[in-house]
Amino acid sequence: MIPSPVDYDSRKETAYEEGDPPNPLSTYGRSKLAGERAVAEACARHLNLRTSWVVGAHGTNFLKTILRLAAERDSLRVLADQHGAPTGAALIAYVTARALETLVQASESDARWGLYHLAAGGETTWHGYARHVIGQVRKLGMAVKVTPDAVAPITTAEYPTPAKRPANSLFCTARLRGAFAVELPDWRQCVDRVLDQLRAQEQR
Repeated sequence: MIPSPVDYDSRKETAYEEGDPPNPLSTYGRSKLAGERAVAEACARHLNLRTSWVVGAHGTNFLKTILRLAAERDSLRVLADQHGAPTGAALIAYVTARALETLVQASESDARWGLYHLAAGGETTWHGYARHVIGQVRKLGMAVKVTPDAVAPITTAEYPTPAKRPANSLFCTARLRGAFAVELPDWRQCVDRVLDQLRAQEQR
């Protein structure tokens, strides 16, 4: 089960740890937290993985939205006061499989069952994320009008939405890395891998 950082209220300035008290800002966040707790109460042998800013070659996500808009427009305005780490769907799948392989024979009392934060390394903003995407796709020769310098930073107050989004979506992953001996690459590697996949699809 993979809830998102909407479990937290963004009052913390550093990366959230598993023991930090959740305080969802929205109905969506409260439903995620309720599901997480229901799983934990129903089954002692459980894994709850909280992740954030998922990116992949399939489905809809921020990266694909940026590529579409960058092909249509000469400039973009992107939030620069919300922080997180774009995390590849492939990385999430790999770590989930690794954790389950490790615990498949573990007893209910094994301390490794429970809640973990799973996110790529490093941190950025949606603005930094967009600039990186634009820079990389131009290197790959993909058709976009926008340059990285034409991506302007804006604040959340300048782009209000019905659902509140957390300003801080950063996760401390020390517990996960220690329990399952996994390495979590920098978020740029996750994004670049997806861009390579999209480029390969484009060339078919």
